[in-house]
Amino acid sequence: MPLTEQVTDAHLERLALERVVPELLSHGFCYVDGLLGEAAGDAVLNQVQQLHRDGALHDGRLAGSVLGVQLRRGRGDKVAWVSGAERGCEAIGFLLTLIDKMISVCASRLGGKEIRARSKAMVACYPGNGAGYVKHVDNPNGDGRFLTCTYYLNKNWDAKEHGGVLRIFPEGKAYVTDVHPLFDRLLVFWSDRRNPHEVQPSFSTRYAITVWYFDSEERAAARRRFKDLQGNQLGLMMRRRLHRWRGRGASHPPSLRPASSMDDPLAMRSRD
Repeated sequence: MPLTEQVTDAHLERLALERVVPELLSHGFCYVDGLLGEAAGDAVLNQVQQLHRDGALHDGRLAGSVLGVQLRRGRGDKVAWVSGAERGCEAIGFLLTLIDKMISVCASRLGGKEIRARSKAMVACYPGNGAGYVKHVDNPNGDGRFLTCTYYLNKNWDAKEHGGVLRIFPEGKAYVTDVHPLFDRLLVFWSDRRNPHEVQPSFSTRYAITVWYFDSEERAAARRRFKDLQGNQLGLMMRRRLHRWRGRGASHPPSLRPASSMDDPLAMRSRD
């Protein structure tokens, strides 16, 4: 499905320099309305709704989940991870390209961080049954996520009736900020402990697409830590199995299956 690009590079650069960078540095978050326009926004919404109808969305897990523990309580959305290159996700890919361009302009102006990669896109749906997401931090443990970018897809949304507000609790501030999940709105905020946030209960179907941009240095350190942790876990597992093997008097030592990339909570979100 071809899309005519209605957002110019010059417009994206202006948004980055005049809105996103200044507001991130002063407030820690920024939202932009009317990012794609009606036609392109509708195309993205249609593809997200089709993913939902096709059963491609599954239970999300809590931020900060640890190895081997799939935490669900406190989070009520259904999610799918897409690159935007899949068949039927062309409009989503178009959206991601525009966000990439805008963040590339921001990257060198946000405290000297090197941003060279991002996650896949998390397509999320709160089904309208009062589901929400408890107060949390996207990156509480230094996993490399630096910026959170969420694009909303909800037409005629009335927060008084439908709920679903994203409430940000800026670190060290005496106030909170409520962001309504309005159609064609892009929200950008720091992913770390500066921005605890929650999704309040939603009473109508609520769609959003989120990507995370990585601080390259922190991301590399997180991967090294994870690799070391895998090695420590593998060594502990071997010692335990050898102990049981010796206790049973078995003639052959046990074999071990190396941990797969699916055991890495970072791997599922990485495209780099």
